[in-house]
Amino acid sequence: MKTLYLDCGMGAAGDMLTAALLELLPDREEVIGELNALGIPGVEIVCEKAQKCGIGGTHISVRVHGVEESEEIYGQGHLHESEHHHDHDHTGDAGHGHGHTHHHHSGLHEIGHIVEALPLSGRIQKDILAVFGMIAEAESHVHGVPVNEIHFHEVGTMDAVADITAVCVMMDRLAPDQVIVSPVHVGSGQVKCAHGILPVPAPATAYILQDVPIYGGEIRGELCTPTGAALLKYFASRFGAMPVMRTLAIGYGMGKKDFPAANCVRALLGETEGAGDTVAELVCNVDDMTAEAVGFAGETLLEAGALDVFTVAAGMKKSRMGMVLHVMCTESMKGKMVELIFKHTTTIGIRENISRRYTLARSIRKVQTPYGEVRKKISEGYGVTREKYEYEDLAQIARERGMSIREVEESL
Repeated sequence: MKTLYLDCGMGAAGDMLTAALLELLPDREEVIGELNALGIPGVEIVCEKAQKCGIGGTHISVRVHGVEESEEIYGQGHLHESEHHHDHDHTGDAGHGHGHTHHHHSGLHEIGHIVEALPLSGRIQKDILAVFGMIAEAESHVHGVPVNEIHFHEVGTMDAVADITAVCVMMDRLAPDQVIVSPVHVGSGQVKCAHGILPVPAPATAYILQDVPIYGGEIRGELCTPTGAALLKYFASRFGAMPVMRTLAIGYGMGKKDFPAANCVRALLGETEGAGDTVAELVCNVDDMTAEAVGFAGETLLEAGALDVFTVAAGMKKSRMGMVLHVMCTESMKGKMVELIFKHTTTIGIRENISRRYTLARSIRKVQTPYGEVRKKISEGYGVTREKYEYEDLAQIARERGMSIREVEESL
């Protein structure tokens, strides 16, 4: 199966994850061009080669209205991603080229408007907003104020929107079957910020990384930022050691500061054929729900992260016709899925089966056709290769040209 392993031995930040994932893609310049063409207000993403401890990699910088974000404010209502280069001292406005006095602030509502205006699929938009939601929840908890009162500094917000969007877009393009993340090195010591001296990891980062294996060490400073932490936790299937895998591509996403150890996130993309992975199958019987209600439950479960949802017709007690609902999910998602099944169905009991599955590695490739660019889904592994055009792309061409989907397929 297609596996992405993220080595966070020097922590993680949004720009470092962006750079590491970018190196896994063959068309890097095209990807950067597409990201800059999204129209994130005032943002330009710049890609450049970098080297740490003799290792070559990529460094990503985000310029907002021509200025690279470098302000470090960890205060109520400020997004704490500004230290993402591992190169600042949390000194607030002092010593920086721009202070926050001449920038307005944005809350989650305004960020939602920005994200929803981007020409991205609904799935990617949902991922971006979910990551922002995790950060806002952490800030809300740390500062003791409601989430809707959390506001983010304008420049820091656009910087974070760019990093989070870039990671979500590339995760969608890479389409790994599982994402495994190493234990996260968070750094040690203390950092100065607008409100005083705080311990490492910073409170928002520590809150996000609850239930995640983390560790400190001899390196002084903050290595993992809230945005990096939220992206890792959102996309990780699990945290742990690198599995046995056949590596196909390796990416190094560099931070800005130099340490005795290479300051980077390393991403390894490969296949774990033969080993399979463990999934949970949650099963329940229902005979007193409408088809529409069952359909809504299935859509809700899939949106929440279920791997697959399907129903099988069955005869129930007293000769009633009903159905058996099957929900496939990772073991880490079992608790959430159980809650949703009870919430959105009428069942009073759920059965659990643990299974091992074997899957083909999946990827999405864009191909040029007489009708323009069309996405093609490719599945490979175990000596098999299958290709299929994306249905939504075919359907759009068919609607625009008054053709049937079969006619479109035959003419590509």
